[in-house]
Amino acid sequence: MSRLLLDSTVLIDALRGRPAAERLRGLRRVGVEPWVSAVSVEEIWRGLQPEEEPLARRLVGALRLAPLGAAEGQRAGRWRREFASRGITLHQADCLIASAAVGVGAALATANVSDFPMPELEVQHWEAS
Repeated sequence: MSRLLLDSTVLIDALRGRPAAERLRGLRRVGVEPWVSAVSVEEIWRGLQPEEEPLARRLVGALRLAPLGAAEGQRAGRWRREFASRGITLHQADCLIASAAVGVGAALATANVSDFPMPELEVQHWEAS
């Protein structure tokens, strides 16, 4: 079974019943195990309305949680430093999400492909509504 870490953009789209919701429901049927990082959980929780929490809990509870430890922090910091030396600013949250994906051997599903230029990361474009 392959692994796919879902970025915040995909999770928000799914929570709102947009196209990502149906695509997400079909992942396991095609042999893909969906994952999430704590960074994305925080990002979606920050924008939730109270009535959306039960659905968000169900969604997040159905996903595997990718660990964020020292190795992931070091990888994320290295990416930020290396890209900054070339004049490219990467955001801390994006680097941590990407590092979590690499750490569990997962591709990353996102609507914001340009935020994830890391060469070690396989990125899938999931268009958001």
